[in-house]
Amino acid sequence: MPAPLGCVVDTGTLTETLDGPAFGFEHTYAERLDGLYEPWRGVSVPEPRLLLLNEDLAGELGLDASLLRSPAGVAILAGAATAADSRPIAQAYSGHQFGGLSPRLGDGRALLLGELIDREGRRRDLHLKGSGRTPFSRGGDGKAAVGPVLREYLMGEAMWALGIPTTRALAVVATGEDVLRDRVLPGAVLARVAASHLRVGTFQYAALHGGPDQVARLVDYAIERHHPAAASAERPALALLEAVCEAQAQLVARWMLVGFIHGVMNTDNTTISGETIDYGPCAFMDRFDPATVFSSIDHGGRYAYGNQPRIAQWNLARLAETLLPLIDEDDEAAVARATSVLEGFVERYSAAWVAGVRPKLGLVEPAEPSRARDEDDAQLATDLLDVLGAGRADHTGAFRSLSAVLRGDEEAATALGDDAAATAAWIERWRGHRADDPRPVAEVAEAMDRANPVYIPRNHLVEEALEAATDHDDLDPLRRLLDVLARPFEERPGLERYAEAAPPEYETYQTFCGT
Repeated sequence: MPAPLGCVVDTGTLTETLDGPAFGFEHTYAERLDGLYEPWRGVSVPEPRLLLLNEDLAGELGLDASLLRSPAGVAILAGAATAADSRPIAQAYSGHQFGGLSPRLGDGRALLLGELIDREGRRRDLHLKGSGRTPFSRGGDGKAAVGPVLREYLMGEAMWALGIPTTRALAVVATGEDVLRDRVLPGAVLARVAASHLRVGTFQYAALHGGPDQVARLVDYAIERHHPAAASAERPALALLEAVCEAQAQLVARWMLVGFIHGVMNTDNTTISGETIDYGPCAFMDRFDPATVFSSIDHGGRYAYGNQPRIAQWNLARLAETLLPLIDEDDEAAVARATSVLEGFVERYSAAWVAGVRPKLGLVEPAEPSRARDEDDAQLATDLLDVLGAGRADHTGAFRSLSAVLRGDEEAATALGDDAAATAAWIERWRGHRADDPRPVAEVAEAMDRANPVYIPRNHLVEEALEAATDHDDLDPLRRLLDVLARPFEERPGLERYAEAAPPEYETYQTFCGT
């Protein structure tokens, strides 16, 4: 018999009109940014069941796991009840979606319950997805299905373990009701934690609907919450743009280094904090190909793997447009200043990517900044990617194999693809490039293993786990996968299948915007 998804919680009279226990919420967004949200509450659900609870994250937030598991806690996490100190709101934002501007998007099936101060003193949002229709639903049902919600939980935890800034899921609650997508699916709600939900699209909405005064309030709030150093700059709005450009350059470089494809890099999915948000049609690349697209709705490849840095810069240009009146009173001067910052994104991204690829290749970080060294190291890495692409190599497996090659295992070089001559030529160059490295080989190889994961959320394994949960009420495959991905750099016996590339049929794999 398959394992049950979770225990049914009897909510009794807990509905959207009854307050539950206090969580310790604060509400600075609601208090300071009137006009960028609508007060709202979730809907009651027939049978909320706790499927997953991230107890480590609950501890970080100072929340009592036993409270979250209680009937009252589960009802709050489902959106069916409201904590005594919660003031739930649906946030407003605009967004360029696949290049076209949607002036009014907003939380169509989501609610911000409030902000929590975690054990390190950081302010973090607790947010629900799938909690019912809101004023921004645009005809949607406001619900979410269990499969996409579990995907977001899984992907967020995988990214966090890889050291990539990300939102994380606190809990997944099944609602006990069905939702209609391409077929009837079990419904669920995701409780998501983020540094904030401020997006480029938030600034676009403020500019379109509130004007410069509302943008100015939003700038002050974003600076205080995420980039406080910008407050003392001569031009705080320009300094904020610089800070967000740096955060996004660092983030996208990290995506590229592990082969992650977001799939829907709209401006409403580009955070001011520099966290990854919204794991809809995302996936990790198996065979290396810069043109890889998984999203079923990305027909033109706008958000293909290789396009992600360029799209990030394009999205940041949309942020800059909203800030121009605050950057300089003179329009031409404002554009010139913003353009200079945006043009610097390429250098910021390149620097972040080179800094990240060096440990993956076992290269020494230069003691002093050196443009020539940066260019040499970048060219070596780029040439390796060309070898991987021509040889149809698995991206993750190829990089992981390099430490074995360094240790003297020549057979491991076959992971770089089926062009033996090109592989051998690159390895010879690589060894020459490393010739002046004084570190012992064993030390370098161990450091490389700490930079190159052996386990990522392989697409076939993700689908296997989600299918078991959705169609068979069995969470065991998902829990096993979560356990593997929690230690992505540590190779463990018995987990060989989790390191294998997807079968050939997954070369045409598609993902969908389910959450």
